Amino acid sequence: MDYDFKMMMSDKRQKNKTNLLEFRALLRKDTKEYALKEIEGTGISMSACREIALLRELTHPNVITLRRVFLSHADRKVWLLVDYSEHDLWHIIKYHRTSKIHKKPVQVPRSMVKSLLYQILDGIHYLHANWVLHRDLKPANILVMGDGFERGTVKIADMGFARLFNAPLKPLADLDPVVVTFWYRAPELLLGARHYTKAIDTWAIGCIFAELLTSEPIFHCRQEDIKTSTPYNHDQLDRIFSVMGFPHEKDWPDITKMPEHPTLIKDFRKTNYGNSALSKYMERHKIKADSKAFHLLSKLLTMDPLKRITSEESLKDPYFTEDPLPTRDVFCGQPIPYPKREFISDDDDANKSNKNSQSKVSTGGQQASQPKRLRVMAQQGQSTQSDYNKRYYTHHQQQQQQQQHHQQKQQQQQQQQQQGNMNYTTNTGAGGPSATMHYTATNNLQHHY
Repeated sequence: MDYDFKMMMSDKRQKNKTNLLEFRALLRKDTKEYALKEIEGTGISMSACREIALLRELTHPNVITLRRVFLSHADRKVWLLVDYSEHDLWHIIKYHRTSKIHKKPVQVPRSMVKSLLYQILDGIHYLHANWVLHRDLKPANILVMGDGFERGTVKIADMGFARLFNAPLKPLADLDPVVVTFWYRAPELLLGARHYTKAIDTWAIGCIFAELLTSEPIFHCRQEDIKTSTPYNHDQLDRIFSVMGFPHEKDWPDITKMPEHPTLIKDFRKTNYGNSALSKYMERHKIKADSKAFHLLSKLLTMDPLKRITSEESLKDPYFTEDPLPTRDVFCGQPIPYPKREFISDDDDANKSNKNSQSKVSTGGQQASQPKRLRVMAQQGQSTQSDYNKRYYTHHQQQQQQQQHHQQKQQQQQQQQQQGNMNYTTNTGAGGPSATMHYTATNNLQHHY
């Protein structure tokens, strides 16, 4: 491993680990707004380890940023400090779906759909380029920043199911037989695939894209998403076939190799889905089959994972070159009509916080666990949209300068070490996440922006 990178990341990890008792004093000195996410249960679970380990080393405008990790030794709790996000796609889509139910339809603006999709793809491309699968993409995990410095910026969150996939020594299904919420689960997962690829993420993005276009989940089924050890689900497959049609071997040659293929042949009749097609479904929602939006959607929702379009290819699709073009602010500078997500205020009573620590948000046919977050209010006013772009680029320029300065400092320290003037010792800190996790697999992360 590169020595400078190793020392830089070690220093970064040390700065990001703080005792829970110190967090209020630290945050009140800051001028931003943050969300404090409590890890469910006691101690550090496997899911928490993955999320912390990955977020510490991932840096991209469209991936949520982990600011600090707080430890509470008394009750064995772990808290993650992340940027405060006022909106998420689930609430945005719900807003439009509710307006449709009340016969006052308010369509998601075309420019907003395109900007949301582009930023989701950009963030996922960054993860995939660095050999990371998200494995739980759904609207509730796609955050959108409200008014402020990063207004209208998408943030991909909840990395608890994320995994490295560069050189698996064993099938990924050995540890996680069931991943991705049912409605967004790719057909190869439902058929028991063990060596799945990044194509499962692009299928989920296709589901989210269709939901943005129609305000309805495209593959919703009645059964709740129960995390069982059996990936096969008849109702979910039936819903997919009802929209897409039954997959033929000529279109998906490897379907016969799927572990659950014998069960599929026994449970389903191809003739029942002869009139089903994605084009017919989307035309009922006024999305024409000759539109660029439909062409991209059909490539994202290709049954055969080997033929499914990648996130990198999607970013170059003609859909993003026609007007309106995608923008950094998905709201395009317009007033934001969506209600803000509910958070527990920093000044709320502790008993009230404990009572509301576990809340459930309905996602149609499934329940999505909403972890407790503590909103810490800003100490100064937010940026206006007029100086947004200027500050956006200034912010990243400052980051680069700080990184260069840090690297120069590390080089000087290395030279002094070689001369015998200094001795380095690595102290991970007793009880901290670094004491139990050694994560170096993504030491070649690409800074995408």
